[in-house]
Amino acid sequence: MLLSRLSAVSLCLVGFALALSGCAKTKAVDETAGWSPNKLYTEARDERNAGNFEKAITLYEKLEGRAAGTPLAQQAQLDKAHTHYKAGEPAQALAAIDRFMRLHPSSPALDYAIYLKGLASFNDNLGLFGSLSRQDLSERDQKAAKESFEAFRDLVTRFPDSRYTPDARSRMTYIVNSLAQYEVHVARYYHKRGAHLAAIGRAQTALVDYADAPALEEALYILIQSYDALGLAQLRDDSRRVMMATYPNSDYLSKGFRSASDPWWKVW
Repeated sequence: MLLSRLSAVSLCLVGFALALSGCAKTKAVDETAGWSPNKLYTEARDERNAGNFEKAITLYEKLEGRAAGTPLAQQAQLDKAHTHYKAGEPAQALAAIDRFMRLHPSSPALDYAIYLKGLASFNDNLGLFGSLSRQDLSERDQKAAKESFEAFRDLVTRFPDSRYTPDARSRMTYIVNSLAQYEVHVARYYHKRGAHLAAIGRAQTALVDYADAPALEEALYILIQSYDALGLAQLRDDSRRVMMATYPNSDYLSKGFRSASDPWWKVW
């Protein structure tokens, strides 16, 4: 009797396990199994446009595998990179772009890949390409800005007639202005703390490396003030003459450092 009951219990457990296994297999069915590559691409694009980035990336990965060796697979790789970028995942976007460029160095879409590489590193929270904010881009680490600039410069050099080149040039100007302001920001920091030699060094770096950037007006003013603080009258007067010739209507000489309420990017 006991054995019969144990056998019945065992059969129930086995049946329950098989039922669970069946459910698991049902849940694991790939709904895209019968989709054509074109349908996969359309669905992935629609999910991306709807902001469902994770699902779009999954669909692009499926498409890349099923359409391997075709232009559609290459497009899926680029679109996946762009989706990572739109999702605020620059590291994943850059990894996808680098993989594409490594696999397809002669692709007709190489100019777009390089442009997207620049975008993935580009910080557009300020100025021409973003909403106004109290946060100053020049106060952040400039590594990403320099990497973005190099990508855009690569595009401009290799593909001067690309449809993406005009925007890349504009962004390069933005980055140069930001990098110049970074040097001036550091120079101002040193000057206010009495480290005048360090302030002079950073102001001179801005003047030498970033011609025509808006921040150079303040760089010259910092030189004047720092030379004056060190008692270097000749260098102070030389810097003042350069500033008066270059910026004859500058407010710095009459009002001093720009008010904190007036962000640097308002000058361009």
